[in-house]
Amino acid sequence: TGITVRKDKREAQIKNAILEYSARDPVAASIMQIHTFNRDREKVKLGVETIAKYLDNIHLHPDEEKYRKIKVQNKVFQERIHCLEGTDQFFQAVGFEKVALDFAGQEEATEDFYVLKDEALEKLEDLKEHKEKLMNGEPVRAKLDRQLQIFKPSAQASHFELPSDFFNLTAEELRREQRIRTDAVEKASMLRTKAMREKEEQRELRRYNYTLLRIRFPDGYILQGTFYAREPVSALFHFVRETLQNDWLPFELLAPGGHRLTDENLALNESGLVPSALLTFVWDAEVMEDIKASRGEHMGRVLKPDLLFTVQTLS
Repeated sequence: TGITVRKDKREAQIKNAILEYSARDPVAASIMQIHTFNRDREKVKLGVETIAKYLDNIHLHPDEEKYRKIKVQNKVFQERIHCLEGTDQFFQAVGFEKVALDFAGQEEATEDFYVLKDEALEKLEDLKEHKEKLMNGEPVRAKLDRQLQIFKPSAQASHFELPSDFFNLTAEELRREQRIRTDAVEKASMLRTKAMREKEEQRELRRYNYTLLRIRFPDGYILQGTFYAREPVSALFHFVRETLQNDWLPFELLAPGGHRLTDENLALNESGLVPSALLTFVWDAEVMEDIKASRGEHMGRVLKPDLLFTVQTLS
């Protein structure tokens, strides 16, 4: 929506935006609801696949009435679909109507069904397209404010103070994690299976919501930005490039320890850059040699001049 909101109001803003969008495109809005409002991704996947199966059956057997009626109280429907927010809106948006039909063999007893309308049956290709969009849907995410800051050269660059919302853990859980870390040397000496190590690594990746990254440039200036922990390394490179005076020149980023970031598809948490990290910016060595040879000098300022007007002192 282009509106800047605080973290504690972000979800409500996203929800309101999706609900408002339903007046313009109810199918797209319902798909957003399913993928955004339900946090359990495995349940969403299973529910979406089940809905797709219902729609496939209609597309493959358009003349068979039984496929055009979906029993709401069906066990599979209840367990996989009814429990997901947004599914009722989706069925109605793609052409179903919810009706009470007589219960077989019992007088004055009815059951709820989603029944495909005749006009929707005449547009099977639209139904197929809706199914594909549902299958390929993604959660709506708020664009994170990078909170870009530029700092003067400082020996404090590697010292970070992080807010609590960077962590998926409470203060007590963090203290417990710290106690666990004190046993790291002893644990390292234990014989652990590959499965045990992988489980620990996955738990570590889920600990953080955000990461605060600083990049030290050759002239000592420091660029800082905030990222989602699961964003790809490519987002970091894009962020840095947008601040460069010569943004067309190739550069490298060195992670703590000195190793180069080479796989831009890896997530920041998978690259060990959480919950904070100080990286080093270096120009491509061969290109710098060519520039030095042609100009007889090294590169001047790295950052755009307007950014240097906002420079701060790191405390």
